[in-house]
Amino acid sequence: MVSNPRRRAALVDAAVEVLAREGARGLTFRAVDAEAGVPVGTASNYFTDRDDLLRQIDARLHERLAPDPEMMAELLTAPRDRALVTAFMHDLMARAQRDRTGYLGLMEMRLEATRRPELRASYTKTVRADLEYGMEFHRAAGLPGGAETVTILYLAMLGLILEHLTLPGVLNGVLPGVSVPDDLVERIVDTIVPRA
Repeated sequence: MVSNPRRRAALVDAAVEVLAREGARGLTFRAVDAEAGVPVGTASNYFTDRDDLLRQIDARLHERLAPDPEMMAELLTAPRDRALVTAFMHDLMARAQRDRTGYLGLMEMRLEATRRPELRASYTKTVRADLEYGMEFHRAAGLPGGAETVTILYLAMLGLILEHLTLPGVLNGVLPGVSVPDDLVERIVDTIVPRA
């Protein structure tokens, strides 16, 4: 396999575009080459097979969608209360909206994992590690609530992101006077996160 990290990253990002637009069935080396604007056969020089490409997409998406460390540091200067949790959830939603393709790629990875047991095992491990990291971060930061709060918050935000990125009209106007997604983020945190 060829070792050019920048070219590999560009190919993986092209693969994310294909995955988000065409779904897993459209994710071929030829489609990745076309999306990246490179000669046919380039992707096959960088990835051993489709499973290797999917694993690298998983890793790349977690890099692309990770919170900005400077933003996190700035947010952590605030009091450790419900308002800070709300700010973190607004940041999460903003990242989802900024990199819609990345989040759609994550959703496609979930769907593909239902069809491929080897990907399911790997992807389950990655997502579970993210959830456990969120629980540990929440605890270490001294934010209100515990593991149950984080788990329910995770599920609610995942649902909001899914609806907002795929069928935004579903939530528009469902709660009069509540904007989508901003006011819904506020409602989710107010409902789930304890005051103290």
